[in-house]
Amino acid sequence: MSLDQYFTLGRSGLRVSRLSLGTMTFGDDWGWGSAVDTARAMFDRYLEAGGNFIDTADLYTEGTSESMLGQFIEQSGTRDRVVLATKFTYNAQPGNPNAGGNGRKNIMRAVEGSLRRLRTDYIDLYLLHTWDRITPAEEVVRTLDDLVRAGKIRYAGLSDVPAWYAARAQTYAEAHALTPLVNMQLEYSLAERNIEHEYVPLAQNLGMGITAWSPLAMGMLSGKYKPSQQGGEGEGRLAKVTAAPGFERFTARNWKIVAELEQVAKEAGQSMASVALNWVATQPGIASVIIGATKLEQLDANLAALSFTLPAPLRDRLDAISAIDKPFPYYMFTDIQQTRIHGGVAVGDKPESYASRVFVPAVQAREISAKR
Repeated sequence: MSLDQYFTLGRSGLRVSRLSLGTMTFGDDWGWGSAVDTARAMFDRYLEAGGNFIDTADLYTEGTSESMLGQFIEQSGTRDRVVLATKFTYNAQPGNPNAGGNGRKNIMRAVEGSLRRLRTDYIDLYLLHTWDRITPAEEVVRTLDDLVRAGKIRYAGLSDVPAWYAARAQTYAEAHALTPLVNMQLEYSLAERNIEHEYVPLAQNLGMGITAWSPLAMGMLSGKYKPSQQGGEGEGRLAKVTAAPGFERFTARNWKIVAELEQVAKEAGQSMASVALNWVATQPGIASVIIGATKLEQLDANLAALSFTLPAPLRDRLDAISAIDKPFPYYMFTDIQQTRIHGGVAVGDKPESYASRVFVPAVQAREISAKR
């Protein structure tokens, strides 16, 4: 599997690379990003390798990421080739509640700003960045549909929302013949597997391909950090933010995962980062994995993640060390419970060949096969 093998995103005809170039590091406005020359070198290297899927947001480096990316795409003449994704939600004018959130007023404001910074008249994939806890899903879907009809965006999706909200939004779109959502962007890695309970089956059943962010757990799985009396130490942004709520990565569980990953990587003859990314990219439901870097050599190491197949015994070890408990009601869906439900008769899903032959086009059948 190489970077120039493209698969459809969710239930759509949009073809994207299995690794997406994340550009949150484009610009040094936050104190740990990349200057213009380095960012441009990473942009060029990604395209040279065959990649076409680039992710940004109006929030990233206070808009500098979008501005840099717009400049690079314009100068390289690659607008038609690139699948450009950006996001809205975060406030651009402190003190003005309607300059942030997911209401129609802010979406319309945000899209114009992104189009201007990106130097383009359309966005390929426009995503709600984070649930604001107040805007109805119906309002978001209607507004995104209006933007598609106006030609300002081509496809729409969601990032970091509750599963019930995503289901409500997609069902509403289907029921009212509005633009369907084709993508969910969610955190997923060996250190963070909670989406497996609800989001993965939701995406597979409702036609939304998942793009995984933070596949290296903010660098935790790259090998750059080591345990210490303070929890962990190393050079990188994680050491600066790990005490913040939601960013606690220096945990006993994660250090066990890091130790096993290090051994598996040695036996596979690959870097820790490549193995961790390979594991995510080949999990069920994952359409693309967002990779980010601040240095060209880091990007090169990440791009190597698709160049090998991880042997099953090594994969099993990673599965086991990173396994998470099944909360209610998922522990009710065990084989023992199913035996009682079905009277002891073997009942399972239809064979993949049957599903592929009857229900999905050949290109999607290949996509399904690649994700399992």
